[in-house]
Amino acid sequence: MTIVPDKILFEAEMTATGGREGTASSPDGAFALSLSLPKALGGPGGEGTNPEQLFAAGYAACFLGAVKLVARTSKVPLTDDASVTARVGMGPVATGYALAVELKVSLPGLERTLAQEIVEGAHQRCPYSNATRGNVPVVLTVV
Repeated sequence: MTIVPDKILFEAEMTATGGREGTASSPDGAFALSLSLPKALGGPGGEGTNPEQLFAAGYAACFLGAVKLVARTSKVPLTDDASVTARVGMGPVATGYALAVELKVSLPGLERTLAQEIVEGAHQRCPYSNATRGNVPVVLTVV
């Protein structure tokens, strides 16, 4: 089942050139970066980032936002050091490549069962989770 927004509240736009060994930038010039093919994928590595790191950064930030939303609506205070670490893996499948994700969520000061409930609620609300559901395996780990 495809989930479609009722209305678009915000759009982000980036243009990539040169593929995995090129550049990506926003039309307003506020965000520009170099891309490098990791050694693990047969590239030279280097100082540039890669699509998997960008996806991990976006998912981690978005998921933490969803965690904060669930905690706030449940009236559960979170400490400022709450964090999400997204680990995005890529590997071959029969017809190309696929992704796998692990989200490691740290909610210091919360009892583990409550933290798990908040994480599960965030997974139902996060746009990245909704986009990956049924397409990408996502493991949720409370640390």
